[in-house]
Amino acid sequence: MSPSYAMRRLLAGFAATLVSVACQPIPYAVAAAQAPAQALTDRAVHDYEAGQQSQALEEFRRAAEQGNRLAQFDYAMMLLNGEGGTPDPDGAVHWLERAATAGMTQAQYVYGKMFDDGYVVGKSIPQANLWYEKAAKQGHVQAQAAIANEYFIGRGVPKDYKAAFGWYEKAARGGDLPSQYIVASYYERGYGVVTPDRDRARLWYEKAAAQGDVAAQGKLDAMNRERGQPILPAPPPAR
Repeated sequence: MSPSYAMRRLLAGFAATLVSVACQPIPYAVAAAQAPAQALTDRAVHDYEAGQQSQALEEFRRAAEQGNRLAQFDYAMMLLNGEGGTPDPDGAVHWLERAATAGMTQAQYVYGKMFDDGYVVGKSIPQANLWYEKAAKQGHVQAQAAIANEYFIGRGVPKDYKAAFGWYEKAARGGDLPSQYIVASYYERGYGVVTPDRDRARLWYEKAAAQGDVAAQGKLDAMNRERGQPILPAPPPAR
């Protein structure tokens, strides 16, 4: 599955509350490994990309009923967006929960975001955090950043700066820009969680700056002034 397909499946037609999710493409080869009804799901993907939404909707439905979690997720998104038929929010939630329960990290994160925003489902921070953490434990970077934020501010979980740092560091290693800046800040100041280490702080500020973070570049400039080093121009954002 192409990255553009995965992004479109997540974002096309979403309400504003979920447009900001900006989910990463699903690692298709992993999701598809040993999956039931995979040939049918592949055909549904092909038909969707060809603009045959009604046919894709029916094929995703059949594959979803046979237990293919990618099909369950895609079917849920089509029902939510009203692609290939009339919007069915209740059906979308049913199949999204099925995919999330089956362990698909993207579905877990989106389901958590729904609870976080109170979109389609009733707002529930504990439920949001439950699904964020499930996805985070499987390596979903945005879920790692989301649950880190919750531990940092104590929203729906006990405030725990150490737990927050652990998740921020995982998300930072996965390329999440805000998490890279936050990890750098931890290493710069310690916050009673880590031993201050300006070299590590610099490393993470450099990673964030390389992605175009202006504040991180400002931190690097300040560190260079303290060291009496020349201030270098900011690198172009990574592509």
